[in-house]
Amino acid sequence: MRTPLPGTAPAPAPGPAPDREAPLSLRFSATPRGARLARRLAAQQMDAWGWPYGSPANDVVELVVAELAANAVTHGRVTGRDAELRLRRCGSRRVRVEVSDTRGERLPGPEPAEPDAEHGRGLILVAALCETWGAVPRPGGAGKTVWAVVATPPLTDHG
Repeated sequence: MRTPLPGTAPAPAPGPAPDREAPLSLRFSATPRGARLARRLAAQQMDAWGWPYGSPANDVVELVVAELAANAVTHGRVTGRDAELRLRRCGSRRVRVEVSDTRGERLPGPEPAEPDAEHGRGLILVAALCETWGAVPRPGGAGKTVWAVVATPPLTDHG
């Protein structure tokens, strides 16, 4: 048995295995950097649930989170207030994405973009990639929650 070096603590005993079905809930800064973090952690969570990086399900959820988080930090930003991402499995064939921000005076909807416009197509992509999506006033606080349900292939190996 090895003794720890003076001034160091022994390694902690392994804890229980993480709950593979636990939802992800993350507050992120209402900045482009925060939106990137939300997207990356959503992809990591999908991988942990059994939809690996680069799989169609992981890629679609990552893109939906990227669009909704970008909208939250662009259109829903209030200085000093965070946005929030929630991701949860709905059985083995669906994932629900929710992004909340603190501006609730106008709920989003897809609007036609000018042909030369560089912006304005994100929610059209979300609508095309998801089974359903919508926006509701934020429960328990100021703002709104934009949500989307992504169909996924069933988990067969370990999910």
